[in-house]
Amino acid sequence: MEKLAVQIETEYITLTNLLKYAGVVMSGGQAHELIEAGFVSLNGQIVLEKRKKIRAGDEVTVKGMAAITVSNEN
Repeated sequence: MEKLAVQIETEYITLTNLLKYAGVVMSGGQAHELIEAGFVSLNGQIVLEKRKKIRAGDEVTVKGMAAITVSNEN
């Protein structure tokens, strides 16, 4: 599993945008499919909400693909 670190400049980023920004998926449609299938977790809990707000300090895991740690640029 690939470990990724992503820095954001804003208060939060939506889950689908994070998956695209980190390069885990190529499109929002692919992100939606992974989320709906239950392959994405936020801080250890499966998340099904596509527009979930991800903030600095959160860790998003995509089953078998990547672990993304989010930090704030400031």
